[in-house]
Amino acid sequence: MPAKSKSQQMAAGAALSAKRGEQKASDLKGASKSMYESMDEKELEKMASSQRKGKPDHKSDS
Repeated sequence: MPAKSKSQQMAAGAALSAKRGEQKASDLKGASKSMYESMDEKELEKMASSQRKGKPDHKSDS
């Protein structure tokens, strides 16, 4: 599933980095921490690599 916003994409990128051992998982907070715990590397890669152009900064609640 591709990211719906820039912030969601950035959180997925941080979680993916921790999954790969490039950064400490203990440094993660909020959405990136929950993504790290609940998603596998393939799902995170798909979300983090989606196009950023045209996406809102934050996903709206509606």
